[in-house]
Amino acid sequence: MTYDVIVVGGGTSGMMAAISAAQSGAKTLIIEKNKKMGRKLTLTGGGRCNVTNNRPSAHIIEHIPGNGTFLYSAFSQFDNYDIMAFFEENGVSLKEEDHGRMFPVSDSSKTIVTCLLNRLKELGVRTLYQRPVAHLIVTDGAIAGVELADGEQLAARCVILTTGGLTYGYTGSTGDGYKLAKECGHHVTRLYATESPLKSNAGFIRDKTLQGLSLQDVTLSVLDEKGKSIAAHRMDVLFTHFGLSGPAALRCSMFVNQELVRRPEVLVEIDAMPDSSEAEIVSQLKMEQTRQGNKSVKNGLKQFLPERYVLFLLEVSGIGQQEPFKQVTEKKLLAFAKLVKHFPLPVHQTYPLEKSFVTGGGIDLPEVTPKTMESRLVDGLFFAGELLDINGYTGGYNITAAFVTGFVAGKHAAETASYLQWT
Repeated sequence: MTYDVIVVGGGTSGMMAAISAAQSGAKTLIIEKNKKMGRKLTLTGGGRCNVTNNRPSAHIIEHIPGNGTFLYSAFSQFDNYDIMAFFEENGVSLKEEDHGRMFPVSDSSKTIVTCLLNRLKELGVRTLYQRPVAHLIVTDGAIAGVELADGEQLAARCVILTTGGLTYGYTGSTGDGYKLAKECGHHVTRLYATESPLKSNAGFIRDKTLQGLSLQDVTLSVLDEKGKSIAAHRMDVLFTHFGLSGPAALRCSMFVNQELVRRPEVLVEIDAMPDSSEAEIVSQLKMEQTRQGNKSVKNGLKQFLPERYVLFLLEVSGIGQQEPFKQVTEKKLLAFAKLVKHFPLPVHQTYPLEKSFVTGGGIDLPEVTPKTMESRLVDGLFFAGELLDINGYTGGYNITAAFVTGFVAGKHAAETASYLQWT
């Protein structure tokens, strides 16, 4: 039997690719090396599945800093609103939460996976479990099928690789697709962790001085070698026993890892009062000094910032906690204000790929046609999902890219197969 389309990998993009291909009339097979599909999908959004984001397409692409502009053509064919419509039309009600994040009303990722599996069944997509693909079969520069690990060969007019990246390796994302693509002559850009906590060897981190402290609505910046900001995110941060976590740290991790290629350590900087300038903070401090001069500095600044952070910054500034507020010199107030706006933290690494949320790097995009997701090197070979050199922030952006590229790859693979069938 010759299939029109074989999809390798039953994750987010793989299931959508198979659905899209089958909807376009292709005889479709999806191969999953695990016992079930969608294992990683069940983990997203804390098990609730942040299925997409309802902001405009331009916003979505802006929040995919890893080559998001590659997706403009794909979004013109199938976008986040189409994703929402797909699930609503297939019986899954969605709800909006903060920052446009969309979740199933059931608050269960299983609802999303079940919906996709049901649609595959309705469309007559054949499924093959626990049968890893060992090689792609390429003849005269065109895909001809796949060879399974047990030696069986399956013929196909088109093949879509959707095997995922290297994160959550225990779910089956072990880099198989990179190997298969390389065998066909494709290049894979450097793989690195994104959406990952930051590790630091700073003394106060090792001493766990601030462990467990969360700072809300602060700006975390990644600095280049000249001390200039190359990326900044205003969100929450959490001090941990190893460094920094929280949304702002996760979003900065991509840029940290890019900088760590060039040097062993990268400085990040916390601005705890992003709405106030350094001069305005000094002015506020002097006002409090006049108003509460007879109190200790510790008590006088009790409401200024979270107490643990205030005490820490006082110590770093050389100001005694019990020192009378009125006796603190202007020079020390300036030093304190500077730390409020520019607290530096050296970072030497992030969590490794297998413990991170998203893989940065992947199939080199100049070798992929953005309108179709087809390989420029091998006719009939398509790519989708995290396997591509595309990565976004948490908040429904990565899963959106996976659904979009999966749908587009499936649609065009079906069209290509249909054409080949009659030539």
